[in-house]
Amino acid sequence: MLDTTIAGSLPKPSWLAEPEKLWAAWRVPPESLAQAQRDAVVVALREQETAGIDVVSDGEQSRQHFVHGFLERLEGIDFGKRVTIGIRADRYKAEVPTVTGPIARKAPVHLDEVRWARANTQRRLKFTIPGPMTIVDTLADEHYRDRGRLAMDFARVINEEARALAGAGLDVLQLDEPAFNVYMDDVAAWGIEALDRATEGLTCTTAVHICYGYGIQANTFPLLARSRIDQVSLECANSRVPLQLLELLRGKDVMAGVIDVATREVETAEQVAQTIRAVMRHVDPARLLPCTNCGMVPLPRDVARAKLAALGAGARLVRHELAR
Repeated sequence: MLDTTIAGSLPKPSWLAEPEKLWAAWRVPPESLAQAQRDAVVVALREQETAGIDVVSDGEQSRQHFVHGFLERLEGIDFGKRVTIGIRADRYKAEVPTVTGPIARKAPVHLDEVRWARANTQRRLKFTIPGPMTIVDTLADEHYRDRGRLAMDFARVINEEARALAGAGLDVLQLDEPAFNVYMDDVAAWGIEALDRATEGLTCTTAVHICYGYGIQANTFPLLARSRIDQVSLECANSRVPLQLLELLRGKDVMAGVIDVATREVETAEQVAQTIRAVMRHVDPARLLPCTNCGMVPLPRDVARAKLAALGAGARLVRHELAR
């Protein structure tokens, strides 16, 4: 009960990449990079275990970016043809590759990473992959010219990859869908369908992460509740949205963000426990997984470690209360 986990990334060691920076360049020569990334994964796993995190991840130590790290080994995407576009309904500008042909996965993308992480922890293992809608929103498309059709092709490819990862001992596959916060009509029209297609037939637990304070309209939650996804990850620490909306997700496990990743201020165990207690007014404790709000890659490593420790300690406080 109240098993803890993290939403995604952890800060990379300074010897691997420039700290506290998104899209940071690698600091290790190409011939040594793979081993350095594996070493960083072991460090990330140990830090989570030490903090008392129950469902651990590789901390995305082998990826510069959560979307492009998956796309780099797919066919039909030209990284040499980059353009700057507005993403998330023009909230941000980003330099993105271009879809120039049919999307295909000719070989596993993250299988070696999951095998390495699986071999280096006895705890339940989570791995994150971008969801179909978020991928579509982080590309320039010169081939399909239809966002829904392109998303379905990505859902097929994600499903192929996910089946291989589950076969390698993965316990939880998490799809990251920040775009669900932005394109309400598309979520209803094809977003949930693409999510279900991406997770069809999987033997592992499936999750979707909705970030940016889950500032989405209430009618999106019933759609998620009817999806095949097992767990929904939402930001609850310092969220502006009433927690009672979580009741619309009854029937799903809720990964409740109880650690604010947008500040360097470290929560106390009691502050974490207070957020967990507030969420428990709307989510059965048996279905609640205390979590970080989002990825922590931009934070200093000492801050991230302290926040992980607070997450583990706060969950233990509430577990003891429930046991009494």
